[in-house]
Amino acid sequence: MAILVYIEQASGKIKKTSLEAVSYAFALAQKTGEGDVIALALGTIDAQELAAVGEAGASKVLHGIDERLNAGVIQAHATAVAQAFHAVGASTLILAKSSLGDAVAARLAIKLEAGLVSNVVELPRLESGFMVKRSIYTGKAFADTMMTTPKKILAIKKNAVDQKVDGVKAQVEVFDLTLPDTDFASKITATERTIGEVLLPEADVVVSGGRGMKGPENWGMIEDLAQTLGAATGCSKPVSDIGWRPHHEHVGQTGVKVAPTLYIAIGISGAIQHLAGVNSSKCIVVINKDPEAPFFKAADYGIVGDAFEIVPQLTAALKAAQ
Repeated sequence: MAILVYIEQASGKIKKTSLEAVSYAFALAQKTGEGDVIALALGTIDAQELAAVGEAGASKVLHGIDERLNAGVIQAHATAVAQAFHAVGASTLILAKSSLGDAVAARLAIKLEAGLVSNVVELPRLESGFMVKRSIYTGKAFADTMMTTPKKILAIKKNAVDQKVDGVKAQVEVFDLTLPDTDFASKITATERTIGEVLLPEADVVVSGGRGMKGPENWGMIEDLAQTLGAATGCSKPVSDIGWRPHHEHVGQTGVKVAPTLYIAIGISGAIQHLAGVNSSKCIVVINKDPEAPFFKAADYGIVGDAFEIVPQLTAALKAAQ
């Protein structure tokens, strides 16, 4: 049986999280001997972009060409994935955990009569069944979940898997879809995206500032470092609450939850609400003049010192290295 991977795209580009899901599926196929890894892409995407999915581990990419799918209409995507699942004879569906992925996976669990586990962080243990480890309580704990259903859906947490990059180009085939008009009864009429910035949820590097920045007039230092690193900018909740930065930059339990490869926190003490939004980051660097700041306990690297001295020097060194 094959493993099917539902991959997401944005403006014709495959999302990194979906490539991680493909890599997870490849490793799972190697472990279980389950067969080929087949990816499904929906909407308008260039054939070369699709073929490159093979480098992450897919042997074949099915392309459902329908412009109506570009908008990410949940019902239509769920129907398309269900059709592909049956067509390839899959037993397992892998996808990235995301706002779209969560909604599609929930509907597919019903359509396919499949078990669903989300926030998966590693390959299953097979010694006595199919035991899946998942992240819970905003990353503060893990739970082992036994899956007993013949059909399984796994939603992979961002940055939980190293992306495979040494595969070969995948075979791309057009996949004929039959989508009822009722799937498009609700329509996305507009999508507003921030232009000219790296978006927080998708950023591989995030630079955030807190009240230690002393005022909005000092944020140029944060933006300069972020621009040098090709990073998104974020802030703590108090900073957005007092109007120093826009609310869409608020990182934390009640704001945007991020999982970048690198998270740099400058002048942020590290309240538990903020940590809940960043603890899935692969590497956390903290810059704070208070050696007792709670954030240092969660940091991979910490610098005790004045951010107004350290950050300009760090930015200058990075620019010189480039």
